[in-house]
Amino acid sequence: MNFSTLDVKSFFQDRKTVFLTAILCCFLWGSAFPAIKAGYHLLSITRDQVPSQLLFAGWRFFLAGLLLLGFARLTGRPIFNFTPRQGGQLIALGLVQTSIQYVFFYIGLAHATGVKSSIMNATGAFFSVVLAHFIYRNDRLTPLKALGCLIGFAGVMVVNFKPGALDMEFSLLGEGFVVIAAFILSAASIYGKRLSQSMDAVVMTGWQLGIGGAVLIGAGFGFGGHLEGMGLPALGLLLYMALLSAAAFALWGILLKYNPVGLFAAFQFLIPVFGVLLSALFLGENMLEWKNALSLVLVCAGIWLVTRAKAA
Repeated sequence: MNFSTLDVKSFFQDRKTVFLTAILCCFLWGSAFPAIKAGYHLLSITRDQVPSQLLFAGWRFFLAGLLLLGFARLTGRPIFNFTPRQGGQLIALGLVQTSIQYVFFYIGLAHATGVKSSIMNATGAFFSVVLAHFIYRNDRLTPLKALGCLIGFAGVMVVNFKPGALDMEFSLLGEGFVVIAAFILSAASIYGKRLSQSMDAVVMTGWQLGIGGAVLIGAGFGFGGHLEGMGLPALGLLLYMALLSAAAFALWGILLKYNPVGLFAAFQFLIPVFGVLLSALFLGENMLEWKNALSLVLVCAGIWLVTRAKAA
């Protein structure tokens, strides 16, 4: 069945489609948390081995980019049909959204606790809402949208709550770099939305992931990173992570192409919640805790308020 551009636009602007697709993307990104931990275990990558972490991430995103470009080619999309100016924009997007953002995130993660990193990373939703307010006339910040983001953020704090885990310490290399990474990702997503107006979103995402992944591979190798024990289990896990990245980033890019950025701000709070729940499920941790249920309720309430603000 062939779909026109108008059909695709209408499909990805349908309220139910938007909800289900955004939740699916957040679920896939959330599943990356236990997958990354399992990958580190299989490849003997310790927390302080940042070059090896970058190398692992680089292969994940590079393969995701190849998968998307291959899919685009098989479905009849031209993958080299862009001007030199657009080529430069794709390189810039790949460097910023994948390479630079990921370097800041992993350096920050190495110098801050997992709890504080999850909470600091959730600030990206606020950056998305604020940046969209100043860039797009049809994506203004409203009291209802702000309240929804605050409630969603409270859900992230609840799911990460541990006695004594939250203190007032703040370091530039730790929490600071995680916040910078969140800002870079939010800004790059808005830049990607603009670029996608003149380019197929799947092709754009494939190139930016491939370029960003290649740079991370180079940086990982350049600083002495290595992957030990790359057997079938590790290869299978790496392929799954590439597939989830390809699917989630491509679908998210299509959603941003046809909808306001601020509409998806609260959905981002689902990522750490899914990450905690799936980590508990696959890593043998306790899922049946009151904070998990409360967190989901808060995040869902935040999403409802933000989307209600858009509908109004």
